[in-house]
Amino acid sequence: MTQPLRNVQSANGATFSQVAEQEVPASFGNDTIAQNAVKTGVGLHDRSHWGRIQVSGADRLRFLHNQTTNNFQVLQPGQGCDTIFVTSTARTIDLVSAYALDDAVLLLTSPGYAQKLIQWMDRFIFFADKVELKDMTQNIVAFSLIGAESDALMEKLGAGAIVGQPCNHHLLLNLNGIETRIAVGCGLAISGHTLFVEADRAADLWQLLMEAGATPIGETVWEQLRIEQGRPVPERELTEDFNPLEAGLWYTISLNKGCYIGQETIARLHTYRGVKQQLWGIKLNDLAASQTPIFADSEKIGTLTSCTKSDEGYIGLAYIRTKAAAPGLSVTLGEQSGELVQVPFLTHEYP
Repeated sequence: MTQPLRNVQSANGATFSQVAEQEVPASFGNDTIAQNAVKTGVGLHDRSHWGRIQVSGADRLRFLHNQTTNNFQVLQPGQGCDTIFVTSTARTIDLVSAYALDDAVLLLTSPGYAQKLIQWMDRFIFFADKVELKDMTQNIVAFSLIGAESDALMEKLGAGAIVGQPCNHHLLLNLNGIETRIAVGCGLAISGHTLFVEADRAADLWQLLMEAGATPIGETVWEQLRIEQGRPVPERELTEDFNPLEAGLWYTISLNKGCYIGQETIARLHTYRGVKQQLWGIKLNDLAASQTPIFADSEKIGTLTSCTKSDEGYIGLAYIRTKAAAPGLSVTLGEQSGELVQVPFLTHEYP
């Protein structure tokens, strides 16, 4: 985070905390207002602590095609996709948004994962490969607009050209003299946009978006939203204990693109309906700790991975044995009770 951006956020009422060794706004003292803004207006979330990687070189699309779960060979400049880095046994590393530029691909990684993925990818770059990796986390800042009025705000700022485009499509536009790359999607299953700007103009863009009517959202509200939505994150739902199909991320997987790291395992799981556990939402009557066992009729059927208090009570995410899982299933976690619920970010049905 740049000092000018911190200053303008402090003026907006921000208090700060550490995420992935970076300082981020934890709250703007408006958590209830921010939650309502996502439902009826538009929220503004600082994603500066998320990683940005530039992948360049003539072989960049082929390389990323072979390294991750989605189809990069079909991408044209201005298009994008969500994709997953997986191990050779298809265990999850990170869920990443990718944006194809004229001469590079920009990757938006989870917080703290830029260098981890650069080190991971570097292992697979061979002498003849025309691929270059650069950590752009300090050079480019990312914000997300989240909520029903995100399109209207884009129109208001003269960026209507991005409205109605498919998810992850993006354009380089001028917002009141600030060169900004605007992409469709906010990282959740909610209407929104993600904006990329050079670090030295980040404070100016934040102020512009605030003046246009966006409500600032701190990390506390983002965490509530991502659990309510069901977005999995590394070290919670995305670990080497789980694969992308178990994580409900079918939309990030091309089932007919050919060979890539982890492809054989994913293809086998799909062909033989081999997904033995699935990520579900779970409504609770109180907070519960991550890794708490989940039972149905005295039989262990899963494990809690995340939990938060929301404006509608308590909600968590949990991996549940596939044969036991169903919407509305009553479960227990120690002295607490809960109920399985479907969440919008995840898919449980085989394509």
